Amino acid sequence: MNKVTEKFGSMVFDEKIMREKLPREIYKKMQATLKKGKRLDRETANVIANAMKDWAIELGATHFTHWFQPMTGVTAEKHDSFIAPTADGRIIMDFTGKELVSGESDASSFPSGGLRATFEARGYTAWDPTSFAFIKDNTLYIPTAFCSWGGEALDKKTPLLRSMEAINREALRVLRLFGKEDETAVKTTVGAEQEYFLIDAETFTRRPDLIYTGRTLFGARPPKGQELDDHYFGIIKPRVKEFMKELDEELWKLGVLAKTEHNEGAPCQHELAPIFSTTNIATDHNQLTMELMQKLAKKHGMVCLLHEKPFEGVNGSGKHNNWSLSTSGGVNLLEPGDTPFENAQFLLFLTAVIKAVDDYQELLRISVASAGNDHRLGASEAPPAIVSMFLGDEITAILEAIENEGNVCAKDKEMMKIGVHVLPKFPKDSTDRNRTSPFAFTGNKFEFRMVGASASIADANIVLNTAVAEVLKKFADELEGASDFNSALHDLIRRTVIKHKRILFNGNGYDDAWVEESKKRGLANLTTTPDALAHYLDEKNVKLFTENKVFSESEMKARYEIYLERYAKVLNIEARTMVDMVRGAILPAAAKYKRELSETAIATKGFIGGADLSFEEETVASLTELSSRAFALLKMLESANDTAKELLCSKDRAEAYRDSVLPIMEDMRKTVDAIETLVPTSSWPFPTYGEILFGIK
Repeated sequence: MNKVTEKFGSMVFDEKIMREKLPREIYKKMQATLKKGKRLDRETANVIANAMKDWAIELGATHFTHWFQPMTGVTAEKHDSFIAPTADGRIIMDFTGKELVSGESDASSFPSGGLRATFEARGYTAWDPTSFAFIKDNTLYIPTAFCSWGGEALDKKTPLLRSMEAINREALRVLRLFGKEDETAVKTTVGAEQEYFLIDAETFTRRPDLIYTGRTLFGARPPKGQELDDHYFGIIKPRVKEFMKELDEELWKLGVLAKTEHNEGAPCQHELAPIFSTTNIATDHNQLTMELMQKLAKKHGMVCLLHEKPFEGVNGSGKHNNWSLSTSGGVNLLEPGDTPFENAQFLLFLTAVIKAVDDYQELLRISVASAGNDHRLGASEAPPAIVSMFLGDEITAILEAIENEGNVCAKDKEMMKIGVHVLPKFPKDSTDRNRTSPFAFTGNKFEFRMVGASASIADANIVLNTAVAEVLKKFADELEGASDFNSALHDLIRRTVIKHKRILFNGNGYDDAWVEESKKRGLANLTTTPDALAHYLDEKNVKLFTENKVFSESEMKARYEIYLERYAKVLNIEARTMVDMVRGAILPAAAKYKRELSETAIATKGFIGGADLSFEEETVASLTELSSRAFALLKMLESANDTAKELLCSKDRAEAYRDSVLPIMEDMRKTVDAIETLVPTSSWPFPTYGEILFGIK
């Protein structure tokens, strides 16, 4: 066995370790929990906890923590040691089933959206046994859900697990119609490609905007950016390679299937892609990946930036969410089959996704909405803010033939009838050749490309799982009552294609013509987070989540408030940072350089009468004009920010930041970037784009 295979999962209490450490009957009960969702009794939990504790201590652990994912966008943890006092004043190492299964935490400092009052601030964590415990930094990490004292979800894991239950339930109903009685579960699987930037740590510490906001609020373009495409898939620099090597090793220890790494399109931008995992585990693993990227980058003298748009003028960072459906028997339900019957099953699941994306396009846009991602979507580097689907020419032709009840190709004279007459074999290489599509079919999965680099993939998958579950439920309701299954199946697929084909688009999503075309089709173009969130509590969306038991209406209202508050808070921090940088460093630097130029001009005139002083005079004049404009914008920004943050209504506050604060910030950026081009690098108070983007050798 080589070192990698020995290392992989070495810090994970997985099924292999369970077989070794648990008594046979306890192991069987644990398997029933993992495979069928059965509850564990307290006695079983005690045995598992003791075995888990012994294993963790053997590997150097001294503490345990319930690891959860609150609505902050990052993970949270509170550490407790294994020690317990004895009567003789000594200690033993102890860990009970009660401590494993549940915990209590003060939830008062976590976003709740009004779900609990201050005096009801207690929060509860509950063990998620479907995501294996692991050891990191001498601590046993137990993945958990997080809820209020009343049982409302305060996290991202709880609704994700609920959505997985919903799609499992409805997908199994559909499979029964195709005679698949042996399948016991359907799980969504995800592979989340993670983009990120690496910059030199010393440079980072001299940029207040990067420190406080994660993105550069100012920065004139350097002479070279990504125009030559020479960074994409280029040779990885030694310093970065060492970071990637250690990142892989640490992720492998934690059971994360880190597979692919390469340079991305922008200077100092990179990507890591894992192999598919069950959605719940993939979500946990992506959170671990982001955490380790940032931690290990510091160890190598760098900083990992996960903001969606850290630099103006080069590509931002996304997180492609590769989503599919798999059965307990290992069948990918989005894999085109070789026989008519398999094709019929594939087409039904395919059209279910088409209908789900069309019906709930606003929710999908909401699931990726953030102040950071607003800068990226529609910037001709990432998908537009308009949700559409790419299927490729081959599958599009099949659907058109079904719609028209015609021939797939000229030589085939038979009318197409699903599951009755012969269907052609689907091409195995139906891969996506359109990089502008937000939601693309890529052979046997869908790739949702709108997710931002810093986001939890839970949000997008909650929407996707629930929307598809809702459509499958409607399909099953109709087909279960059909007297002629094949005819009903054909009619359902054909009717769905006709009604929802507006969402299908194989063309250039960056083209302005597509904006006009999408408007004609009735597709939503929600360019900002407040635009998108305005639809979150639409009646159909509330009905979708409540009827599928993913969210209660009160949980949805709470999340609506949290999302709006976060948007406003992010822009408030950015505006204040911008004010500090302009007032405290940029305007003084411009004034100092103007004084130097003026003194040079005076001194030169004294020695050489009539000398050409156009450079000094023109530069001073330009800097005076730009500095005056920057100062005026500074006062406007302070006033607009003060007004916006005092608004009591979260919706009004978010809209004020979008409509009043953000435009001033954009004007300020243009003005300051123009000032930067006039001031020499030696006099500029912050590292330039050139220093940052090309600083790692």
